[in-house]
Amino acid sequence: MRYFIEISYKGTGYSGFQTQQNANTVQAEVEKALNIYFKRDFSLTGSSRTDAGVHALQNYFHFDVQESLTASAEKSLQQFVYHLNAILPADIVIKRIFPVSDDTHCRFDAEWREYQYFIYKKKDPFLDDRAYYFPYNTDLEILKGCADALLSHTDFTSFSKKNTQVHTFICHLEKSEWIENDNTLIYSVRSNRFLRGMVKGLVGTMLRAGTGKMSVSAFEKIIESRDCTKADFSVPSHGLFLVKVSYPHF
Repeated sequence: MRYFIEISYKGTGYSGFQTQQNANTVQAEVEKALNIYFKRDFSLTGSSRTDAGVHALQNYFHFDVQESLTASAEKSLQQFVYHLNAILPADIVIKRIFPVSDDTHCRFDAEWREYQYFIYKKKDPFLDDRAYYFPYNTDLEILKGCADALLSHTDFTSFSKKNTQVHTFICHLEKSEWIENDNTLIYSVRSNRFLRGMVKGLVGTMLRAGTGKMSVSAFEKIIESRDCTKADFSVPSHGLFLVKVSYPHF
């Protein structure tokens, strides 16, 4: 049987989502908790890889077992969630575990993913590790103009970091917008897929335009150049959240 795990995590203390050698990751912690509780090895498949320091309000794993988890046990899936959360560190939480069909894949069956990047303008110790402190004058209308321009493009080579193993740089954006809420700027972007470092590259480059260092048309020329050396990936990871992964049937 195949099960999905819905999780949320604060990525500050991790070297990313997916298991890596000689580095602590979200996947490694969840697999370790499953191994401890069920006293057997688990191999998880993740839906969306997040980089070091990036947070997630919603992400998924799936795993396979020979028989139903509740077939020969008195405990329910909700009880499994409770006990696994007691094992996991405080910065990772399992929201639910639920059965799916054997051919449902948490990565390949995702319809779209949505990220948000948070920026705050006035010093706030309660946002220090969950948003980017950027106390500079920014033109919201220029930021919005850049965000709108992205919707007219599908090739995002310019916003993919080098040394990536993808075969295509084509992404279909469904949403790209900036909003301002009090002293906070939020960029939201939704797409069928994302490239390595893509959202940070988008945000960093748009901020250059928003602070008067380039025009919207110059920003669009960076998109069209398909040259990642022209983009700005320097914004910190702790302002970035994976907020939702959508599937056709749930």
